[in-house]
Amino acid sequence: QVQLVESGGGWVQAGGSLRLSCAASGSIIRIYTMYWYRQAPGNQRELVAAITSSGNTNYADSVKGRFTISRDNAKNTVYLQMNSLKPEDTAVYYCYGVESWGQGTQVTVSS
Repeated sequence: QVQLVESGGGWVQAGGSLRLSCAASGSIIRIYTMYWYRQAPGNQRELVAAITSSGNTNYADSVKGRFTISRDNAKNTVYLQMNSLKPEDTAVYYCYGVESWGQGTQVTVSS
């Protein structure tokens, strides 16, 4: 079973950037599609971005042009580069893949 550990969250002012990492252990993730989700207080968990094993990507409309998902198969890690952050991006961000969820990392964007 794979274990996913997110890191890189924190507090940032609107317009700033953060880079989230999702490190996998217990399984090789390079053949799997990997995902980033987020959940704001009172809201359902929503898909933010996905990356296939071949590197194809998809994004929620709300983050297109601002967020970039990538993967480093040698490091068994997936990233989410978040630029031009907005207060509405505030949420707990989760990594998902290989039928497993990470514990999440908090991102707070102040106006």
